[in-house]
Amino acid sequence: MNAVWHRLARLVPGTAQERGALWWSFAYFFVLLAGYYVLRPLRDEMAISGGVRNLPWMFTATFATLLVAQPLYGALVARLPRARFIPVVYHFFAANLALFWLLLTLDWGTVMVARVFFVWVSVFNLFAVAVFWSFMADIFTGEQGKRLFGFIGAGGTAGALLGPVITFVLSVPLGPVNLLIAAVIFLEAAVFCVYRLEGAAAKLRRGETPKAKRRIGGGAFAALPELARSPYLLGVACWVSLMSFGGTILYFEQANIVASAVQGAGAQTRIFAGIDLAVSLLTLATQFFATGKLIERFGVGAAAAALPAVYVAGFAVLAAAPGLAAVVTIQVAQRWMNFAISNPARQIFYTVVGREEKYKAKNLIDVVVFRGSDALYGWAFDSLQVLGLKLGAIALCALPVALGWTVLSATLGRTQERRAAAEASFPAAGD
Repeated sequence: MNAVWHRLARLVPGTAQERGALWWSFAYFFVLLAGYYVLRPLRDEMAISGGVRNLPWMFTATFATLLVAQPLYGALVARLPRARFIPVVYHFFAANLALFWLLLTLDWGTVMVARVFFVWVSVFNLFAVAVFWSFMADIFTGEQGKRLFGFIGAGGTAGALLGPVITFVLSVPLGPVNLLIAAVIFLEAAVFCVYRLEGAAAKLRRGETPKAKRRIGGGAFAALPELARSPYLLGVACWVSLMSFGGTILYFEQANIVASAVQGAGAQTRIFAGIDLAVSLLTLATQFFATGKLIERFGVGAAAAALPAVYVAGFAVLAAAPGLAAVVTIQVAQRWMNFAISNPARQIFYTVVGREEKYKAKNLIDVVVFRGSDALYGWAFDSLQVLGLKLGAIALCALPVALGWTVLSATLGRTQERRAAAEASFPAAGD
């Protein structure tokens, strides 16, 4: 038994000093995404209840809500230390869920509540995950991120597999509305993990406890000037916007191809479910066994460039033959590469910026810039179709953009490495 345990322990990255923080980070991401994936099918059902024709307005409402929420979050970060404001964020979301459960149980304004719930889940997903990765960038160094972020990401992938299973099994006997309580439990479990992670982080690096209890400071609207005065952060924001570009163009290509090639809602749903399953299994295996080694071997820039490289190849294939097999394969490949390799690399970009930037500018980039880019590129795709371009021609137009994104990835990777080397030589005061 001990021999089996030791063999399993060798598969887990990290030193003995790091493993406490590593496992609590894994558990934190696991319960966080399990809770979200319990909610996601309910969100999609609420979208139908709220009226399919209202979806564009709900997407617009999501972006508008994010614009309002961003400075409120910035004010919270400025006034409270990390050890307090992260639990406050998740307690707030849990309280929202309890209110939704009450309103839906009492059948008060069901259609309007359904529309608000759709917007809320879209906002919750971006904020909850952005806060998580800000925390990771704050307690782990860039060198540790290369080794550990893939394994930590596997916790989220495992949670993403568990959440739909819970919804599938319990939605009929308990009723969909009562699954909101399961999501509340997962969120409160995430808060428990945050507290335990703070304790583990105190042992991870000298000075971590005072850092956790120290206010980050700054203003509620500091994120925008932080972004504007930093070429490095502007580059990261451009990277995130281009990730939205690739995903949006491919999503619209997929929607058009599946709608024309596959008849029947059941068959279409089966294809989308197959994509989700393939992505989750491939991602989980890669995160457990290969992500850390690949990033250490090839560097952050190459890992970040893996995603645009998939899009370069994918758009070239779609330009030549925009068919069902091609778009499904490319969708699986890009999501796998994003979750398993490029997303951990993107989070490492933030390990070499200041603490205020990690929580404020990062949230602006990962939440507002990302969702705003979704809306922008959705309209861009629609405009190209109005101009008469076919799916293959649109993919061809997207190809040079993906090539430029690849170059940007390499540039950001080199900058991150230089900053990490400088920090190792001259560590920031108080860290």
